[in-house]
Amino acid sequence: MAEYQITLDDAQIQALLADTHGLAPVVEQVLNRIIAEQVTAFVQAGRYERTATRHDHRNGTRTRFLATRVGRLQLRVPRVRGGGFQPTVFARYQRSEQAFLATVMEMVVTGVSTRKVPRITTELCGTRISAMQVSRICADLDPVVTAWRTRSLAETHYPVRLVDALRLKIREGGHVRAKSGLVVTGVTAEGYREILALEIGDSESQATWGATFAGLKARGLTGVDLVVSDQHAGLVAAIAQHFQGATWQRCQTPFTRNVLTAAPKAQQPALGRALRGVLTAPDRATADTLVARVHAQFAATAPKALQTLDDGLEDALAILAYPEAVRVRLRTTNGVERLNEEIRRRERVIRIFPHDASALRLLGAVLLEIHEQWATGRRYLNPTSFPASWTAASPEAAQRPAAETAAVS
Repeated sequence: MAEYQITLDDAQIQALLADTHGLAPVVEQVLNRIIAEQVTAFVQAGRYERTATRHDHRNGTRTRFLATRVGRLQLRVPRVRGGGFQPTVFARYQRSEQAFLATVMEMVVTGVSTRKVPRITTELCGTRISAMQVSRICADLDPVVTAWRTRSLAETHYPVRLVDALRLKIREGGHVRAKSGLVVTGVTAEGYREILALEIGDSESQATWGATFAGLKARGLTGVDLVVSDQHAGLVAAIAQHFQGATWQRCQTPFTRNVLTAAPKAQQPALGRALRGVLTAPDRATADTLVARVHAQFAATAPKALQTLDDGLEDALAILAYPEAVRVRLRTTNGVERLNEEIRRRERVIRIFPHDASALRLLGAVLLEIHEQWATGRRYLNPTSFPASWTAASPEAAQRPAAETAAVS
C-alpha cells in the first residue's frame, strides 16, 4: 500500500477547525498531493530529477473538477508526453460516475420525467443536473437502441407478424406535430414473440408503412405467411405491396366496434353477442350459418350494421384457414395493444418529445427491454399446432429433435 506525507499550513488548519466548509480545500490539497506522488511513481523521477530509471517526462497539467460530499474540488492532473497516466482517484470516480449515469438512464426509461430527475438526484446524491444534461446522458442509449433496431433478421423465420401504430406528439420546426410510432411484432417458428421494428413516421400512409416493411426485408425478413392489423387503408395497401401472397387478418376488435357503431344503440347488445358467435366459429360453414341468422334477426332494425358486416367479413374470418389452437391470439392485435399500453405508461410522462431521435431513444429502450423479456419468457404460441408451412423454412425447427417438438406445451 502506498504511503503519502501530507502537510497543512496554519490557515488551513484554522479553517478546518472553525467551519465544516473548510474540509473542501483540505481534501483538495490532499488529493493534489496524492496525484503528484502518483505521477512521480509513474514517471519514476521527481520534478527536474535525472534518473536512470526515468521512462517518461511531465508535460504540464490540466484542471479537472470533482464533485464530492464536501464540495466541488479543483484538481491539477499532470500530463506526461507518452500519455497513459490516470490518477487512481479518477478510476474510482469513473466507476461511481458510470453507476450514476446508468441510474439516470434507468429512471428515464422506467418513466421518470427529465424534469423530475434533477430533483431526485439532488435529494438522493446531493448533485443537481439539468434536464438538458439528463437528455445528453440518455443519448448514450442511442448506439444500443440503434444496433437492436437494425439487427439482422435473416437467421430467424417469422411466419406471423402483428402490426400496429400509436400516436405521438413530437416538436418539429417550432411546432408540436402528431406523428405515428410504427411497431411491428413477429412470432417465430418456435412460438416466441420478438419486436422486429420501431419507426417514427409522419402518418400511417402507404409510403410510411412501405418504407418500414422495405427496411424489414432489407434486414433479411422473409417467409411471412400471416399479417394481423387493423383496416387502415395505407397499412393494408403496403401489406399487399410488400408481402404478396401473405394472408391478411383484419383485427376483429375494431371490426366489431365498426359493426356495432353502425347499429342503433338499442340493438347493439344483442348484435354484439351474435357477432361474437360468428367471429369465434369453429369453421367457415358454421360462421356462414350464423351470419345468415344475424341477417334474419337484424335485417329490419340494423341494415347499415349488416352492410358493414358483409363488407369486412372475409378479412375478419381469414384466421379460420389456420389451426384452431392459434386463432385466439392471432385473430386480433390485442397483444400489440397491451404492448402499446406499456409504451404509453412511459410516454405520458414525457407528453411531448423534443425531436424524433428522443422518441426513438426512449421507446426503443422500453421495447428492447420487453423484447428481451419475451426472448427468455414463455412461448406466445405452441409450435406443435403450427401449419407445416410455418416451420418448414425455419432453421430452428429443423434442428429441434422430434421428441422435443412433441413435448412442447
